[in-house]
Amino acid sequence: MVATLTQSNPALIDSNTRPTTPTVAVVPTTPETVLDDIGAAMRLAGYERTLPKDYATLLKINISWQHYYPACSTTPWQLDGAIRALKADGYDSLIPAHNGTVVVDAKEGAVKNKHKTVEQAHGLDALYLEDAKWVDYQPQDELLALDRIYPDGFLIPEAFIGKNILHLPTMKTHVFTTITGAMKNAFGGLLNHNRHWTHSAIHETLVDLLQIQKRIHPGIFAVTDGTFAGDGPGPRAMRWHAKNVILASADQVAIDAVAAKMMGFDPLGIRFIRLAHEMGLGCGDIRDIDIVGADISGVDWGFSAGENTLFSSGQKSVYWGPFKPLENAIARSPLVSLAIAASNLYHNGYWLPVKGRKRVQAAMQTEWGRLFRSY
Repeated sequence: MVATLTQSNPALIDSNTRPTTPTVAVVPTTPETVLDDIGAAMRLAGYERTLPKDYATLLKINISWQHYYPACSTTPWQLDGAIRALKADGYDSLIPAHNGTVVVDAKEGAVKNKHKTVEQAHGLDALYLEDAKWVDYQPQDELLALDRIYPDGFLIPEAFIGKNILHLPTMKTHVFTTITGAMKNAFGGLLNHNRHWTHSAIHETLVDLLQIQKRIHPGIFAVTDGTFAGDGPGPRAMRWHAKNVILASADQVAIDAVAAKMMGFDPLGIRFIRLAHEMGLGCGDIRDIDIVGADISGVDWGFSAGENTLFSSGQKSVYWGPFKPLENAIARSPLVSLAIAASNLYHNGYWLPVKGRKRVQAAMQTEWGRLFRSY
């Protein structure tokens, strides 16, 4: 059964305002101290002022691949550290939330990325969105893309309404959005399996989703893991780097702007950050963000987001290139199953065994790799 959310629904929260000076905490970390450092970053960024304790809190796990690959998905220590801090500070109702995609199995990913191990250690029951009830959402704000992409309406998870959300992204590049972080983490949670329809307007979609989040969640916060960070053709076929840092903020635009700056990009040159900033949904101008903890004024990792895999080159030719006229014929027809099969064949059948496994093996020899194995 599909229910409809209307403006009279008391669970809808109107928090569509930007703080005058948002705070982003940047905390250096080590494998020995990371659990405490995550809590320290959350408290430096004032998370208790953002997430009211009389609501349940969703822990929105980032899953970009069901296989473990450094910087690709939420790390076990990221989830573990956030849960420990929340429990210590009196948050009693915590719900890890997982989403799959047309190419990623969420339940397999929860096991291989050690999320399930952490959840069981803390006695938490996970929410898998493929098994959840989805309800029709009636937008209250003027949207940039979603009402055009889904003229007959779209669904969001009923379980998300009226709960806090804490996003758990990683610092990495993305072939479509330059970087992927806190704002992109809502993409898997709030849209269903037809989310691939939005790729040609992905920047506008992320801004629309932030508007929706501000309506349905009492509080929004993010902890971004930069212990391993990824550059190149993300979110999967990346080069990993041990960067030893944790970010935290209540401002989803600001935390992505700081992450972008550290990775070597102009935050306001990234369309979704600029659009959200201009619409007052958060702050994307580094000059107007209070960065506490580490001094990042000289940080520039020199990451690259202009690279493509063979598969992403083909996708871009459909979304923005010479095959744009065929987009609907491919994305909204049975032909999409061929694209899904091609993606799985490329990433799982070729890239991971030929290139990725050697990189994973090298990562396992680092201190972070040993910490991963310890879970």
